[in-house]
Amino acid sequence: MSNIKTNKEIQVLKERIEALEQLNKELELHNKELRQENDKHAEMLAFLPANAKKQMQKKSKTSASLRYKMVTVLYSDVKGFTELLQEQDADALIDELDNFFFEFDNIVEKNNIQKVKSLGDTFMCAGGIPKKNRTNPVEVIMAALEMQAYLKKIQEESKKNDRNIWSLTFGVHTGPVTATVSGKKKISYDIKGDTANIASRIESASKPTEISISGMTYEFIKEFFACEFRSKMPVKYKGDIPVYVIKGYRPDLSIEGKGKVPNKAFRIKFQTIKFEDLNDYVLDRLERELPKHLYYHNYKHTIDVTIGVEIIGYGEGVGEEDMLLLKTAALFHDFGQIAGALDHEERGCKIAEEILPGFGYDQEQIKIIKGIIMATKLPPQPKTKLEEIIADADLDYLGRRDMVPVSDTLYQELKVQGIIGSFNDWNKLQVKFLSAHQYFTETARTMRKVNKEEQIERIKELITED
Repeated sequence: MSNIKTNKEIQVLKERIEALEQLNKELELHNKELRQENDKHAEMLAFLPANAKKQMQKKSKTSASLRYKMVTVLYSDVKGFTELLQEQDADALIDELDNFFFEFDNIVEKNNIQKVKSLGDTFMCAGGIPKKNRTNPVEVIMAALEMQAYLKKIQEESKKNDRNIWSLTFGVHTGPVTATVSGKKKISYDIKGDTANIASRIESASKPTEISISGMTYEFIKEFFACEFRSKMPVKYKGDIPVYVIKGYRPDLSIEGKGKVPNKAFRIKFQTIKFEDLNDYVLDRLERELPKHLYYHNYKHTIDVTIGVEIIGYGEGVGEEDMLLLKTAALFHDFGQIAGALDHEERGCKIAEEILPGFGYDQEQIKIIKGIIMATKLPPQPKTKLEEIIADADLDYLGRRDMVPVSDTLYQELKVQGIIGSFNDWNKLQVKFLSAHQYFTETARTMRKVNKEEQIERIKELITED
């Protein structure tokens, strides 16, 4: 475990802090823009006539068009099926094709992808709808590789039985689409736009069993999969677009380096991207659902702690998976405050158990995350390095330059709940707490001890004797 000792290491840490603080500012700006957009939409609806509102509501229940900025479309087509119909029993062959596409349905569902259609010998699906996410390019390629492996398996079985079987071509492209949602009991999606058309064009030009992708998709997935440049394909109004062929998982991210089955390193790398979607989900809920009297324990505090565990974790030299677990625990450590302050850590653990499996976390990871969350319960009693890090991050403000204005928000929060009396009483309590408090990690002590001592003396000067 590395520690911060040299001026050079401290400078690197300071630069890291500045970068994360800038990220924090950008996130707050993004949230502000989203709120403004929602307010604008609400104002527009307010001025609509009553009959127009009813029509809009009625339309939304039957069909609606939605715009997505980032969707990955997979278009595949069976090759040689028509010729096989002339050689083999048509009914049996059609049943076999139905079973084939039924397996594809299972694959896309497992990989968080939306089936768009399977018509005749064509199959189309899309990642990133109906729920927007950042991981859809990787998820679609994972599904395509599984489809490819399934196809090769039944091809091998057919050869053993002296039967011919069809082949399949794949085309994948990532970009914006317009999705038309229809149906009441069973929701279906139809997507239109250049993204779907380009995926179809790539599929039509690809070789049997190969997974061909556009240059756009390649940029999103190149760190996960081994790819080979194939050619440039002319597309109307788009010029020549590069086309790559997926060869498998990257050797360093696959079991035994064979490129067929992803290993733990792949999973952690993938989870790190998925965390950004989790981050958006949690912060959005906190901003909407936390009680308004929480002036300190609001969503901004969660952002602070998430950044804090990354800074301290970086200084303590934690690995990629441990950093992911730390940041995840930071997101949930105050989630239980939605229902009340008492025992909110336990509620945060329960909510994490419910939500995290949907974001790819296994039970062992969730167990560690719950332990990290509970380490924020006062008085902190961390048992592991990761628990020490979040305990320090949760009280990081005690040694920051903005300690006084931050502590003022905590005073306001406690006062409105009737927990604390006068501001003088609050200052006495702060001095007592600060004097007894000690940071657990060397990184936090290096960064915050001096400022914390200065704050103690500053607050002492504000105290008046009764």
